[in-house]
Amino acid sequence: MQIIAWTVGWSEILIIVLIVLILFGAKKIPELMRGLGSGIKEFKKASSIEDDNNTTNKQIDNNNPNNTNNK
Repeated sequence: MQIIAWTVGWSEILIIVLIVLILFGAKKIPELMRGLGSGIKEFKKASSIEDDNNTTNKQIDNNNPNNTNNK
């Protein structure tokens, strides 16, 4: 059984960009990118809030004298 490695070169990227340009048009692409950027921003914000909550909970657990968990 052969494993074929597939890499994306500049020609493939150019073809993908042209297809997206044809499908959505030049005026719609900035709106799509803006939406993508705000989605990434919201995801990072939510993940940092979750990390802060996990850190706070671990600190509370470590400071609790009744903690029976051996960490």
